[in-house]
Amino acid sequence: MTSPLVVSLLLVAVAGFALYRSVRIVPQATADIVERLGRYHRTLNAGLAVTVPFVDRVRSRVDLREQVVPFPPQPVITAENLVVGIDTVIYYQVTDPKAATYEVADFLTAIEQLTVTTLRNIIGGMDLERTLTSREEINTELRGVLDNETGRWGVRVNRVELKAVDPPDSIKEAMEKQMRADRDKRASILAAEGQKQSAILTAEGERTSAVLKARGQAEAAVLAAEADAKAQASRARGQAQAIATVFKAIHEGRPDQRLLAYQYLQTLPELARGESNTVWVVPSEMSRALESLGGLFSAPDPVPADRPERRPPPRPADDGGFPREDDDFRPYNP
Repeated sequence: MTSPLVVSLLLVAVAGFALYRSVRIVPQATADIVERLGRYHRTLNAGLAVTVPFVDRVRSRVDLREQVVPFPPQPVITAENLVVGIDTVIYYQVTDPKAATYEVADFLTAIEQLTVTTLRNIIGGMDLERTLTSREEINTELRGVLDNETGRWGVRVNRVELKAVDPPDSIKEAMEKQMRADRDKRASILAAEGQKQSAILTAEGERTSAVLKARGQAEAAVLAAEADAKAQASRARGQAQAIATVFKAIHEGRPDQRLLAYQYLQTLPELARGESNTVWVVPSEMSRALESLGGLFSAPDPVPADRPERRPPPRPADDGGFPREDDDFRPYNP
């Protein structure tokens, strides 16, 4: 009775172990490579899977996520025979777990060596300056070569980056001096440009100020001329009115020849007044003026009562009261 119980327990244990080995749970973003009797059988994706115990075997589990692998610095020779150290970073992803397992023994080591070889070929055709300034070009070319070669391994290279490009110390020192010289040159150019712009702006400001000043002076001169013209016109109108008033008063007062001669003699000193005046005005009819002046002190001749007083003929009505060319101030003597 003991033997059948032991056998039953052994069978249950074996069945439990076989069930444990046959049921597989594959995590997300991973894949299991299953071999049956030593040969590839199938690939188990994420989820629950069942295998045949003691016949199927999981050889490896492959991570399907994107991986980032930095490679150590590699010495590379440029076209100028200068040795530079280059650090690279590879972003890759397994797309075919079967090919990544059976096509290459270690795809990561293969990618590293292929990266070094390809990088040396690319940098060998460039000088140092182009190597330092053409990182994007190097990354694109390196990624194209790696992606083409690693495709048959079931690996896709998504991105390649150059972390650092370290030239020799002597080159670094020379580059530093050149950078300082370039910075000084740019600073001098910027200072000269600033002075140039300042001079241009100053000249433009002075020109604008001169134009505005000249325009203001011209407008002021025009206004002054207009004001002077108006003043002269106003003075002329005032003088015309004054002359008309005086002329009217003279005609209404009926001055005789003796009064006019007396006023004429009083005006002579005014004509000769002034320190710079060296010309003496002597009237051509001085004798007549003196005779008229002498007549002031003699009695006027009586007018007979039977003779009517004779008056000058009347003036036309349309003369406006202003003097004419044939007018004089002599009264009419009978």
